This record gives sequence, structure tokens and C-alpha cells, in this order.
Amino acid sequence: MASIKSDYDLVRGSLQGNQNDFAELISRYKNLVYSVILRMVTDREEANDLAQDVFLKIYKNLDKYFPDYKFSTWTIRISTNHVIDYMRRKRQETINIEDVEYELGTNDSPEAAYIRQEQRTELKNIVGQLPEMYKIPIVLYHEQGLSYQEIADITNEPLSKVKNRIFRGRRMLKDSLMSLKREESASYGV
Repeated sequence: MASIKSDYDLVRGSLQGNQNDFAELISRYKNLVYSVILRMVTDREEANDLAQDVFLKIYKNLDKYFPDYKFSTWTIRISTNHVIDYMRRKRQETINIEDVEYELGTNDSPEAAYIRQEQRTELKNIVGQLPEMYKIPIVLYHEQGLSYQEIADITNEPLSKVKNRIFRGRRMLKDSLMSLKREESASYGV
């Protein structure tokens, strides 16, 4: 029975020209890379193109990977930085996360499901309007489930700055949601 190679063994094999080892790395991390990118750009075709670019970048930089860090963290960092650079080139200030998919509970009535979907759409719109410096940590923490430390490693920011940006981002989200509720109440005459 063949043992499963560690990520670092696959990296070393790839650096020695073993294409199967790099194919295995792609297989292990393609879903992670794609989901991180899709949360940031929301267009599936664009995310697919960017994911391919990211794996080219990973391949070209394998010699810079150190096993002190998890390969997944290193991969997310490259993915995030690549998308940030891409968006800067496009001169977009915000990331539209309209197409983020959520599963609805099956026990909901049609009305409750509709209301829940509308609330999620509103929240996605509000997150999409956050400045990039707050949006990226919010998405990585809440949608990707990364720890503060992993986000700090990916964004190359101090841990205190990551915590602060997530805190401020949440406060901005809360303020925007409260403002939206006040507007809705006023429009319904409540």
C-alpha cells in the first residue's frame, strides 16, 4: 500500500520535475483556491481563469515555499494577493459578492425562505460595498472559516490589524444593516 505524500513531499517532487506530484497538489487545493477566488470576484468564468493563473504562479514559486507554513495557507495567500492585484489592474474599488451561494433550510415555508434569501442578498450587497481592507478579512474569516492568525499570514498584516479590521468591518456592516432597516421602516410607515 502506497503512503500518502505530504504537501512538502509533493512540492519537492514537483521541483524535481515530477508532473504527477504537481497534479496531486492541484487536485488537493483546486477547490480551496477556486472558492477563495469566487468569493472575491463572484463571476465563475473569471474565477476559473484566475484560479488557473494562481496555479501557474504557485508552480513558478514552489521554490519559495517553506514547510514552516501550511501549504493551504501559502496557497490562499497567493490566491488572495493575485485577486487583489487583478482588481487593482481593473481599477475596481469594491468586490461585488452578489453570486455567493448559500443553502436554504428545507424546513422553511416559501415566505420564510424568500425573506431569508432577501436578507442574504442585502447582506452580500452591503459586504460588497465595504472598502477592500475590511472586506477581504471579513470574507476570509466568515466565509472561508480562517482563523485570525491564518488571515494575518495570508495578508501579511499584523494580527492586531486583522482583528481590528474584522471588528471595524463588522461594525460597518451592523451600521449599514441598521440604516437599511430604518429606511425600510420609514418607507412602510412603521
